[in-house]
Parts: sequence; structure tokens; C-alpha cells
Amino acid sequence: METLRNYLKSMFQNLPNTREVQRAQYELGQMMEDKYNELKSQGKSENEAIGIVISEFGNLEDLAVDLGIDNYLHPEQQAIHNKRNITQDEAERFIADKQKSGIMIGLGVLLCIMCSTPYIILDSIGSGGSVYGLIGLFGMLVIAIGLFVFDRVYMDKWSFLKSQACSMDFSTTDYVHHERENYRMTHAVLLTVGVMLCVLSFVPVAVMDELNMSDFLVDGVGSVIFMAMVAVGVFFFVVTGNRVSAYNTLLSVNERGTMGGSFVDSQKEQVHYDNKKLAAVMSVYWPTVTCIYLSWSFLTMDWHITWVVWVIASLVETFIKNMNREY
Repeated sequence: METLRNYLKSMFQNLPNTREVQRAQYELGQMMEDKYNELKSQGKSENEAIGIVISEFGNLEDLAVDLGIDNYLHPEQQAIHNKRNITQDEAERFIADKQKSGIMIGLGVLLCIMCSTPYIILDSIGSGGSVYGLIGLFGMLVIAIGLFVFDRVYMDKWSFLKSQACSMDFSTTDYVHHERENYRMTHAVLLTVGVMLCVLSFVPVAVMDELNMSDFLVDGVGSVIFMAMVAVGVFFFVVTGNRVSAYNTLLSVNERGTMGGSFVDSQKEQVHYDNKKLAAVMSVYWPTVTCIYLSWSFLTMDWHITWVVWVIASLVETFIKNMNREY
């Protein structure tokens, strides 16, 4: 019987979530259940009963007038044919790829934050090592950029999720929803650990300075530990955020206001900027932030301070997104 319920929900998932459609779904569900019970009482097997019920009640075109949803059905049916259906196998592969993408981006960001550590360590030992420190710095940046480029090319195969109208049946939507709920605890733990690492990152430097350790330990090793803690914390943010983004992207496939879109409370709208100028600015937002970070860092060599650019940039982006939703 559960198979019939899922089939029924899939039949109505792209229709508007109105009282008329809800009533029609309930009535059709009752008819399908009554027919199923009748067939079972006649000695039909589970599969036979389900097959007969679907063949008799599985076409909304034939039942639309009797159910009173003819005016809803036909415009939507045309839209359904133009939509790409995302199977559960595709959903699983997308989530797995987003997880890999999160690791690649996270490592890239980690390397960007840590790129100055070779320079700091070698420069604190002696000025002769500063050249090799710069080589290490640029080497880490090159690897980070390579990771970003590879990730962009690797994930391009999923670009249709943003450029093409798609839909998911109820069973796939329900699967993604439950996966997201199961991941909620892990997400909370990674966020908590990430925040703790960022907040406590100054402690090693403060302790070394309080113990009157050498300048090499305080300015060199202490700074490296400071940036490493921040980098790992940000890495956790990126990895877990990317996975949650995968769930939200899939759950936002079914349009809001439809029966399919009402199955999952956790669906979130993707950010869309109505103002074309704002959209253009946000399209180059993070590359600009990166340029500011590198320019400031190289001009002042205050690598232990300039990392705050990433925190401020994230807060500004969140503020802009919230303002965009309001207006």
C-alpha cells in the first residue's frame, strides 16, 4: 500500500498546492485504497493488486474532469514534459560529488590562509630564507588555484540544476530530506568545532608571549599555529556547508507552491538577485575579496591579521543576501 501512496503523491507533486487539488488527491487516494482492498479480498497478490489499481487510476488525464482539477492539470502537464526528472541515483551522485567538491574547495581555502607560513617561519629564522618563503607562498597559492579550477570543471556537469527546469518524484525527495536530517548532527558538530578553533586560535600565541618565549616561537611558530587553527576551522565550515548546500539544492528543485514542493519543510530558495547591477557585482564578489586579501597581505606583510578579510566578507555577503530577500 505504501507503493500506491508514493505513486499518488508523485502524480500530484507538480500541481498547485490548493484546496481543490488536496481534495482531489484525497478522493483519488480513497478510490485507489478501496480498489486495492477489494482486489486483495479477491485473492490477488500484492503486485497484481498494485498493477491493476495503477492501470485503472494512474492517469490523471482521464480523471481530471471527475476530480474537478481539469483547469489545474493541463497547463501543468505541459510544464512537466519540459522538466528533467532527477532520479535517486542522480541525487546520490550529486551529493557525493558536492562532498568531494567541498573537500577540494576547503583545501584550497586552507592553503590560501596558510600560504604565508613558509615565509613567516623562514623569515623569523633569518632574512636569507625569505626568498624561499615567498616561493613556498606562491607554490601554495598555485595549488589552491588549481584546486578551485579543477572543482569548477568537475562540477560543471551538474550546472543543469541551475539552468534547466527539473523535478524529483516523492520517493527521491523524501530520501534527500531524510539524508539531510540524518546529517544535521554531523553538521552541528563540524560547525561547533570550526567556531571553537577560530575563537581559540589566539590562545597558543598568548600563552607563548606570557611565558616570555623567544621571538622565533612567538612570532614564528605561534603565528603558524594561529593560522593553522583558523584554516582548519574554515575548512570544516566549507566542507559541511557544501554538503548542506547539496541537500538544499536538490530539495529546491520542486517549485514552491506545488504539491511536490510542500512535502519538505526544509526546502530553501536559491539566492536570486533581481537587481542586475547587484547580480553583476556578486558574480565577481569572491574574486575581488581574494585580490583585496592578497594585496593587503603583501603590502603590509601582516598575514596574522589580514585573514579577517574572509570573516568580514562572509558577513557582508550574508547581509546582502538577507537584504535581497526583503526587497
